[in-house]
Amino acid sequence: MIKSIVFDWGGILIDRPTPGLLNYFSKYFNVSEEKFNNAHKKYVDSFQKGTLLEDSYWEKMCTDLSKNKPVEKSLWKKAFRSVYREKQDVFNIATVLKNNGYITGFLSNTEIPSMEFFLEQGYDMFDVLVFSCKEGFRKPEKKIYEITLHRLNTQPLETLFIDDRLENIRGAESLGIHTILFENSKQLREKLAPFVLKIG
Repeated sequence: MIKSIVFDWGGILIDRPTPGLLNYFSKYFNVSEEKFNNAHKKYVDSFQKGTLLEDSYWEKMCTDLSKNKPVEKSLWKKAFRSVYREKQDVFNIATVLKNNGYITGFLSNTEIPSMEFFLEQGYDMFDVLVFSCKEGFRKPEKKIYEITLHRLNTQPLETLFIDDRLENIRGAESLGIHTILFENSKQLREKLAPFVLKIG
């Protein structure tokens, strides 16, 4: 019996922000998206684990790109805000599930400024929030799923995890967690049907 349902963020609850961020930063620094992304890949793990703070991230990135550091207090949050697009139907699904008595969770690989932006939105449809940048672990690392289960206070077989990346799905499945590989909101509703009560 499923007691808790956990949602990923980017690509599930919102449009995947990476393409928009790459476009934003490539224009800001006047470099190609490929060049920016190649530099970003070197630091994304530490940035999303919270061991590299935004100021240090930009210091390293701008050294690699031969550019001046941004003057904005948080360029990342400014860019993130500009590309943020909610998938309202999926937020509605999470709200209905919570209202129907399920424990709702949120699990995301994300950076501190993105986490701060999320918290500023005042979302109330999630009982448990797990951000990689606060925990020091990223999906698909086993530890972050264990942290999530502990916060939910449910067993793997009582838990359903929704993500759009196969490696993250497999990471959850390795602990015995039920999963749905997300495609769109219509498909999500269909895949939820065998697990949960009516969601509207």
